[in-house]
Amino acid sequence: MTFAPYITPWSRRLAFWLCLLASGLAVPLDLDAVTLPELLENPRLNAKKFAGYFGDYAYEFNEAIQPAPVFLAREKGDCDDYAVLADFVLKKHGFDTRLIHVRLTGRVAHAVCYVMENKAYLDYNNRAVFFTLAHAGPDIRAIAAKVADSLESSWTTASEFSYSYESRRKLMIATISKTGEAVEPPSSVPGKSDPFNVD
Repeated sequence: MTFAPYITPWSRRLAFWLCLLASGLAVPLDLDAVTLPELLENPRLNAKKFAGYFGDYAYEFNEAIQPAPVFLAREKGDCDDYAVLADFVLKKHGFDTRLIHVRLTGRVAHAVCYVMENKAYLDYNNRAVFFTLAHAGPDIRAIAAKVADSLESSWTTASEFSYSYESRRKLMIATISKTGEAVEPPSSVPGKSDPFNVD
C-alpha cells in the first residue's frame, strides 16, 4: 500500500512558488494569489466567477502578453493579459469565447474576451466593479462599439484573434473597419491568416 498525502490548495501554491523561485524568475511572493491549476480545476467556474478573482489586480502595460502563471503571481498586467487568460481558462471549461482587439482614436488599443453564452465580454477595466460583464451583440462591430462607448472614445478598426501561450503568438482571424466592410488578414495560404509575434 502506498501513501498519497492529500494536496491542499495551499501546498499547491507553495510548490508553485518554489518552482518559480528555483527557476530564477523574480516574482514577488504572494501565497494568496490564485494559480492557473486552481482556475482550471474549479468545476463551478464561469465568466462571472472568473472575473471575481481579479478585482484587486493592478494595471501595468506590458509590450508582450505575460505567461499565465506570471500574470497571476504578480497580480498586475493589462487588458491583453486578462483577455487571453479568460479565453484560455473559459475555453477549457467548455465556454465559447472570442478574443477581440479594438483600436481606438487617440488611445491605446483595447482587448476583451467575449463569452457567447453570456452575450457579454470580460473587460479588465471592469475588474473592480460589480458589473464585471459588459453586454453586447456577438458581432465584432457591436463589441467594438460597446468597448469604445465604455471608454468614451471612437474606434477605427477591430479584430478577432487567437493566442497561444506555447508559441506566444497572435493569429488574426478577421478585421473590420468602422466605416468599411470586413477585411481578411493577408495570408500566404488561402483561407489561413498569418501569425505575428507579440514580443
